[in-house]
Amino acid sequence: MDFTSKGETEVTSDAKSRRERGLEIYKEMGWGENPAVKELDQDLWAFTTDVLFGEMWSRPGLSLRERELVTLATLVAAKADGIALHMRNAHNLGITHEEMKEVIMQCVVYLGMPKALFAMRKLKAIMAEKNDQTTQPDYPQRADG
Repeated sequence: MDFTSKGETEVTSDAKSRRERGLEIYKEMGWGENPAVKELDQDLWAFTTDVLFGEMWSRPGLSLRERELVTLATLVAAKADGIALHMRNAHNLGITHEEMKEVIMQCVVYLGMPKALFAMRKLKAIMAEKNDQTTQPDYPQRADG
C-alpha cells in the first residue's frame, strides 16, 4: 500500500480490486462502507477494507457466515468492544441470536467466565436494541460497536 505525503492512500490496480472485494463484503454484511472506522482514520479504514476484508474475508474455503462465527468467537476471546458491531449485523449472514449465544457458551470452558460474561452482556444489549426497534421508530445505530 502506497501512502502520499498527505496521509491519503494511493490506490493501485491490485489494491483497487482488493478495495472492491472489501466493499462488497461490507455490503453483504450490512455495514455500508464501515463509516465508524472511516471517520476515525482514513489509513486504518483503507487497511481494514483492503487487507482484512478485501484479502482475508474474501478468501475461498469458508463462507462469510462461517467466518463471522469464527470472528465472534475470536472477539469473545479478546473481549473486544467491536464484537457489538459484528453481533448487530450477523443476521445479515443468517446468524441468529441463539447461534451467537451458543458461540458464547462454547467459549465459556475454553476462555473462562469473565470473557463469556462480557460477551453475553453485549449480546443481551444487542437483543434489547432489536426489541426496541420493533416497538419504536427507527433511529441510527452506532457503528463503533
